[in-house]
Amino acid sequence: MDRIVECVPNFSEGRRVEVVAEIVQAMASAGVKILDREMDADHNRSVITLAGEPDAVEEAAFRGIQTAARLIDLDTHRGEHPRIGATDVVPFVPIRGVTMDDCVAMARRVGERVARELDIPVYLYERAATRPERRDLAYIRRGEYETLKAEIATNPDRAPDFGPKRVGKAGVTVIGARPFLIAYNVNLATDNLQIAKEIAATIREKGGGLPSVKAKGFMLREKKPKRLRRRFARKAAACRR
Repeated sequence: MDRIVECVPNFSEGRRVEVVAEIVQAMASAGVKILDREMDADHNRSVITLAGEPDAVEEAAFRGIQTAARLIDLDTHRGEHPRIGATDVVPFVPIRGVTMDDCVAMARRVGERVARELDIPVYLYERAATRPERRDLAYIRRGEYETLKAEIATNPDRAPDFGPKRVGKAGVTVIGARPFLIAYNVNLATDNLQIAKEIAATIREKGGGLPSVKAKGFMLREKKPKRLRRRFARKAAACRR
């Protein structure tokens, strides 16, 4: 294979195994290689890594977005991770025989097709962004699905790059091109969420920390040590009383 593109779509579903399996099957049917899949119940999010020839990867991305739009309802979705779409974000990453500009073109083609055929608003981010501020995914995602749903039709700053100025149950999709990204998670031995938030605020670029670093603190109940899970359960019971 002379030309290889990686794609790492994030879907707003981390609890229903059968839903994620159907999305993965739809993408695999385009002739790409599925390299990895991760589901997280607390985040209620899944991350799929795939690779292949550019045309196949484009088709796989579209099929994944199409399937997720049918199976995921953002009006009922709840999770720790920020989200604005059933298919929340789709980055294309050049691997071999492909340039970043090629991946930018892929992002724009897929974005146009998603808007045209699925009637889903699309924002372009990172290297494909049409506005400097939209290089930052967090900027596009601010306020999450609920805020964007209320503002997309009235706030020019929130107008999509492609598609309607209205949001259905599939939300919107953010599509772009970027270099490799390394996701690094640290689970703290405490149930004090404020500590995690302060660490994240200190190290991320936006807070004056390290260049290109993004960070956020979450409460992940499934990751809590048993001792802390019992303590959390006692606190929850006390609140209910």
